[in-house]
Amino acid sequence: MSIYDYKVKNRNNDKVSLSEFKGKVLIIVNTATGCGFTPQY
Repeated sequence: MSIYDYKVKNRNNDKVSLSEFKGKVLIIVNTATGCGFTPQY
């Protein structure tokens, strides 16, 4: 399994396969929105 096997939701809540970005630079950020320590989200 690689990063390109994952699907994520975009800002429109549509599922997007990360394989669409193969060959491009990706910056992946975990914002931890469900942990309770990030009230700004």
